[in-house]
Amino acid sequence: MRKLVLPDGRMWLPLGLGLLLVLLVAAGFHLTRATTLTLAVAPNGGTEPALLRAYADELARRKLGVRLKVVAFGGVRESAEALKTGKADLAVVRPDVAMPGNGLTLAVLRELAAFVAVPGASGIKSVPDLGGKRLGMLASRTADRTLLRDLLTHHGLQLVSDAPADGAGGKAVALVPVDEADVAAALRDGRIDAMALVTTPASPAARRLVGLVADAGEAGEVALIGFADPAALLARWPRLQSVTVPAALYGGSPRIPDEDVATVGSSCRLMARADLSRSLAAEITQHLFEMRTALAETVPAAEDVTHPAYEDTADATSARLPIHPGAIDYYEREQETFIERYESWIYLVAILGGGLGSTAAWLRQRLGRIRRERIEVATARLLELRSEARRETDRERLETMAGEVDDLAASIARHALNRPTEPRTLGAATVAIEAARSTVKRALGRAAEPA
Repeated sequence: MRKLVLPDGRMWLPLGLGLLLVLLVAAGFHLTRATTLTLAVAPNGGTEPALLRAYADELARRKLGVRLKVVAFGGVRESAEALKTGKADLAVVRPDVAMPGNGLTLAVLRELAAFVAVPGASGIKSVPDLGGKRLGMLASRTADRTLLRDLLTHHGLQLVSDAPADGAGGKAVALVPVDEADVAAALRDGRIDAMALVTTPASPAARRLVGLVADAGEAGEVALIGFADPAALLARWPRLQSVTVPAALYGGSPRIPDEDVATVGSSCRLMARADLSRSLAAEITQHLFEMRTALAETVPAAEDVTHPAYEDTADATSARLPIHPGAIDYYEREQETFIERYESWIYLVAILGGGLGSTAAWLRQRLGRIRRERIEVATARLLELRSEARRETDRERLETMAGEVDDLAASIARHALNRPTEPRTLGAATVAIEAARSTVKRALGRAAEPA
């Protein structure tokens, strides 16, 4: 005789909920994990590498959502190449030396001005007066030579590396590398006639050099000469920028300089790949400016960090040195919110969660229906056994029926304990159990009577 056993399908609901939990955990990990970007810095021993290493350390210390992996290069040409070839996501770039085609500005790390400092009694009043003179430049500033050569060429002068014994004649300007400690002595001894500077005008290094030139002059006088006609120079070399050295920047009496000095210069910029997401670019820019004061405690050059000048968004994105849209979002306070940034993921999780929730509800309903159907089938079998027992006279056969009734009753009870069951269904099953048992019991009594 067949025996009916009710199956248990309870494993499907926990499985669905477990899958939903795994998806939610995976989405949460993706949304909250830190993003690591590679940053190319240069030159070795320069101001910018020290600043950006301190910035990377501060990002890690504060456990923010972005990290920087700093990679050092010997010069800004090499760091720009790393950005261009995709080896770096961010880089220190000096546009007049090398400008990667895929680079967009996040921030200006330093603005550089090109000017000449001459002792007061030198007789040099303007750039053309440098013809036939010896021009000193710090020995380590190899990146500045091309800029200085171009600016002198615009004024009809030729920069040469080797100075003749009797001075550089005609339109030639002899470039003489000197160390900072030898500047004053070289001016007094006539090894150089003036000092060329390509630097941030307000930096401590610029103040020291101007002071050394003043020490070599009579009565401590020094004059600063800028490269005139900035508009014409920018039209010729669009990667440069107009710079003004403010009057009295270096103090003194008389003040140094005695009036504003208009000139041109370059800049050291933090640039990002053009395809770097706007949200990441905005985050990098925001943290840099927010940490500027804290960074300045250990790296004073952090005070020089500024935003690139622009009038409106169209001007910023179409400039000769365009700004990254993410940086513009920060400057104009139009950054993406968390919802906007992860909108697609949030919708995906919501859709998956809703789908899994609906699936779980359907499974519960389906399993409940299966349990109910199984109990109904068991109830129908109990009624069949009751009918069969009324006609049966064989004792062995009746005892088998009694055992099946007990098994069905136990299976129904087990399901009723483990899962909610409709009272109507359970009540009908209970009546069927009692009816089948009493019928089988009476039939067994009749079978035991003597013929």
